[in-house]
Amino acid sequence: MKKVFFVLLICLVVPYVLMAQPFPPDPPPIPIDGGLLYLLLGGIVLGVKKLMDMRKGK
Repeated sequence: MKKVFFVLLICLVVPYVLMAQPFPPDPPPIPIDGGLLYLLLGGIVLGVKKLMDMRKGK
């Protein structure tokens, strides 16, 4: 019984090991700084403008 189980296990595992493909290479890193920096600066400028407008209204 152990022999049958061992042979069955080998017959099921070996094909998966032999047909396995290597992992694909990692994609190149994407710089987030360019667009995110402009978005952050735009938000800061808009916030400062709103604060100045609120102070003017008082």
